[in-house]
Amino acid sequence: MSAAPGSNGTPSRSSDGVEVEVLEDRADRCGPRGGFLQLQRLLVRNLYPDGTSSEPYPCDVVSRRGVDAVTIALFEREADGRVIVGLRENLRVPIWLRRRKTDLPFPDDPPQGTVLETVAGILEPADRELGSLRAALRRRAALECEEEIGLPVPEDRILDLGGASFPTPGIGDEKVYFAAAEVRFAHAGSAHGDGSVMEEVGGLVLLELEEALARCRDGRIPDMKTEIALARLRDRLRAASSS
Repeated sequence: MSAAPGSNGTPSRSSDGVEVEVLEDRADRCGPRGGFLQLQRLLVRNLYPDGTSSEPYPCDVVSRRGVDAVTIALFEREADGRVIVGLRENLRVPIWLRRRKTDLPFPDDPPQGTVLETVAGILEPADRELGSLRAALRRRAALECEEEIGLPVPEDRILDLGGASFPTPGIGDEKVYFAAAEVRFAHAGSAHGDGSVMEEVGGLVLLELEEALARCRDGRIPDMKTEIALARLRDRLRAASSS
């Protein structure tokens, strides 16, 4: 695992030894719709084609203002044929706090807190102005690359990487779109982030594609969107080399 060579995009704060302190649980004060995530506690029923309906049943739905997101698999081909991918190390508070939970049937061993992930970002209302989903995904992916790892990526270099996926269909309505782009990681500069303290820890990490996929499979990279994006990238590169 290495930071981007020749980059000054090294995170201002290393993830080594970082801990999280919970100062307050604001749920009672903010209510179910007063935070970044919105919680609906619905009572629903199924309506069937024959005119009958099911018994009412409860269903909780978690959503947010920007419902959908795009993630981008960034890669660089080396002269020796290796494919290097760039991932963003992120401090994920919900994952870090798992070590404090006493009701886990099998606690994480070792505990995890930061996660290596493909660069990703939420589609914003302003993205609708572009008039097409394809254009919106390309612009959002390019903006997130600049924001998260300080890497300028021309929008016309961003490729579709297959259909979208629902990561948590049992509780949430988020849809994730997949993209890829061939880049030069030496061009990565200082990541300015989105102004959130959540992006204060971590930074760009480079791995060989096969090593990154191996880490996804054995749980060292425990992020499903990243595994899907990298697996699709490998399939695309293999198909291109055999054609």
